Amino acid sequence: MAGSLLERSNIVTFVALGALSLLGWAWLMTGAGMAGMTADFFVLAGMWTAMMIAMMTPSVAPTVLLYARAEQLKDFAARPPTVAFVGGYLLVWVGFALVAAALQLALQHAAIASPMTMALTSRRAASAIMVAIGLYQLFPIKDACLGRCRSPAQFLSRHYRPGPRGALRLGALHGAYCVACCWLLMALLFVGGVMNLLWIAGLTLLVAAEKLLPRGQVIAHVAGVVLIGWGIGRLLV
Repeated sequence: MAGSLLERSNIVTFVALGALSLLGWAWLMTGAGMAGMTADFFVLAGMWTAMMIAMMTPSVAPTVLLYARAEQLKDFAARPPTVAFVGGYLLVWVGFALVAAALQLALQHAAIASPMTMALTSRRAASAIMVAIGLYQLFPIKDACLGRCRSPAQFLSRHYRPGPRGALRLGALHGAYCVACCWLLMALLFVGGVMNLLWIAGLTLLVAAEKLLPRGQVIAHVAGVVLIGWGIGRLLV
């Protein structure tokens, strides 16, 4: 019976995370792109928040499932801590979305980014950003933060605190590591277009591959080298 309850709870958690990600993608595909053509900060912030939820929920799902299972081994009714953990994680990404929306608005006001394509208007600036992102992919700080994301069991055991408040703190800490790992990759959206669904999907897959595949750190380094070469090539053309 205990095993059956755990399995059923894991399914519920997985379905909830999937629904959360799908809601984000649905918002992006059904008109959120029009938000980028406005000059309203809150509309842009909503667009970026939906985008971050859609992109980051798949890669954090294994950590959430592991945390939920650990909580349920102690108490089969332990829903609040899991919800608090997810809430803390997403709260950090909402903060990132607010900063990104403010940056986009500033770039559009300065005519550095187009309000139509939501991409940088300068090819040289976009290429330089690609090189900078590629270099960051090779930095030790990227490896350190990615290592925290790739080792959820070690992270949870090291930083665990009991109760909903501890879960909120733990989720926020995991979200902070995740932002430190991926924040500069999100700048690629200013190269391809903030609401370019192909770029969003590609970044979602890259982030998931870095965090979930066996050689994720190698994938991050390869992506960095590719971005450096691509950016330099664009500068020379």
